[in-house]
Amino acid sequence: MSKNICVITGGANGIGRCFVETFVEHGSHVAFIDKDKDAGNRLAKRIGSQVTFIHGDIADETTITNFARLIIDRFGSINCLINNAAVSRKGILSDCSFEDFAYVLRVGAVAPYMLAKLFRDSFAPGASIINISSTRALMSGADTESYSAAKGAINALTHALAISLAGRVRVNSISPGWIDTSLFRHPLTAPGHSDQDKHQHPAGRVGKPEDIAALALFLANEKAGFITGQNFIADGGMTAQMIYHDEDGWSFEAKRA
Repeated sequence: MSKNICVITGGANGIGRCFVETFVEHGSHVAFIDKDKDAGNRLAKRIGSQVTFIHGDIADETTITNFARLIIDRFGSINCLINNAAVSRKGILSDCSFEDFAYVLRVGAVAPYMLAKLFRDSFAPGASIINISSTRALMSGADTESYSAAKGAINALTHALAISLAGRVRVNSISPGWIDTSLFRHPLTAPGHSDQDKHQHPAGRVGKPEDIAALALFLANEKAGFITGQNFIADGGMTAQMIYHDEDGWSFEAKRA
């Protein structure tokens, strides 16, 4: 079929919902999957015929296999796959269990691999895979092991797939920093950020889902045809700034045992 087909996981809320809306606005038909049935149905109803919503959990192999088959049967080929879905079950300080840790990895790394495999022979010429990682793959707070491990895995998967699928599909990842998704969730909540929240970012503000969607739109475009195997950090400059005690307004207070 001639229409541009974009497949998105975790598209019902947050950054994923912004991806759905942005790619539809730029002429794509978007097929998205999400565990949140109510939010997915609301979004699909509001947008109309330019979206296909499938309710399901991509941690389940049967679910993603059936999802991919449905898309291939209906559209024949796809132009873009955005692996956005992610969860956290915290980490070692919260006694994250074997199954919880494995579940986070199934959603955040196994499913993206399997979808790339399932769509391997159905990517249109010039197609693109965009994996959504996080600056948590590069730096961490306490008790984030499950999420951080999944995001580290998606970074490695990105460059591995870029080589394996060279000449067939470009593969890149985006690592967002602090992104306020409150306006892309239900119920809507007004964002509220202190001056400190804003100015700790060299860019002078907290990120928006639109910042990430704009980058994804570029990476999916043929104008990015020379870019593959790369991870793009979109965090307002936070990971670029070195922090020392009592410098540039920063101070450190050690935790009491």
